[in-house]
Amino acid sequence: MSKLPLLPLPDIAPLETREVWAALTAAHRHLAELKGLCDSLPNEGILLDTLCIQEAKDSSEIENIITTHDELYASQPDAAVSPAAKEVRHYVSALRVGYEAVRASGLIRLETVLAVQGELEQNRAGLRKLPGTILKNEATGRTIYEPPQDAVEVERLMGNLIDFIHADDGLDPLLRMAIVHHQFESIHPFYDGNGRTGRILNLLMLQREGLLDLPVLYLSRYITTTKPDYYRLLQTVRDEDRWEDWCLYLLRGVALTSRSAITLVKAFRELMLKTKHEMRERLPKLYSQDLLNNLFRYPYTKIEFIVHELGVSRPTASKYLEQLTAAGLVRKQRMGKTNFYINEPLFALLSSVTLQLP
Repeated sequence: MSKLPLLPLPDIAPLETREVWAALTAAHRHLAELKGLCDSLPNEGILLDTLCIQEAKDSSEIENIITTHDELYASQPDAAVSPAAKEVRHYVSALRVGYEAVRASGLIRLETVLAVQGELEQNRAGLRKLPGTILKNEATGRTIYEPPQDAVEVERLMGNLIDFIHADDGLDPLLRMAIVHHQFESIHPFYDGNGRTGRILNLLMLQREGLLDLPVLYLSRYITTTKPDYYRLLQTVRDEDRWEDWCLYLLRGVALTSRSAITLVKAFRELMLKTKHEMRERLPKLYSQDLLNNLFRYPYTKIEFIVHELGVSRPTASKYLEQLTAAGLVRKQRMGKTNFYINEPLFALLSSVTLQLP
């Protein structure tokens, strides 16, 4: 079993290299542009509602929980059509639990992490209390890493981790995030949900540090795309204490995914403005900002969503959606017993998100 050191790292000199500082500069620059772009949106809540589904889908995919955009958007937000879609829905709600907790307190407490993991797994098992957790190579069955087994040690390490998250020691917040992510995954504090909880923790740290106000950075897409490197570098730190390689990997991921998110948010904003103009031109008596917001909060909307968000009757909501369909602004599709009205350009945009590695 590996003996995990308490944080902070005893020596950060290996991280004070020209390559690391260059990667930090690039990551901060792109994050700042993304934050400013999100802040410029008239209703940033719509962006959070729509885009966090993508992060949830990608993060769950790392754990081999595979679903489709159709399942996710058609089930939003009250039901899911498959176990995988339910798992992704739980990720969305867990991300919101963490986001709201950090926004309210400015802190990432242990209870925040426990609440996130509990929402993910839909239980309250808490920190590991029983030994026996071992990480193995799925293909060969070989033991790769054995995290701390003693419940007291797990609790001690998590307390130390929380203290380190809030330490006022001058460490760059992105380096802190990289170190925390590695330590969290190495503690492996839960029976299940460690990977997804750790990836949500990354977003909460960016939020707490003021680097992003909304959790719209698709780090999970980067990890999915570079999965062999992710697991190899996690283990290289454990075996050889090679922190620089690990931090460079995560910093480059922040820069890369920030650029991708910037492109997406710009396209989202432009599409919303285009649809606004089309609604005003084709359906001037129907147009309202609330109705437009609904079409971009729910790529698959339905009567119930209109009733709830616009405060209109069911017949009125139905009339609105039929007019939008006739004008070619949405496409009507029956799924099971429900009619969905699909914002096809938005769905196409969200479904086409890719990450271009250098």
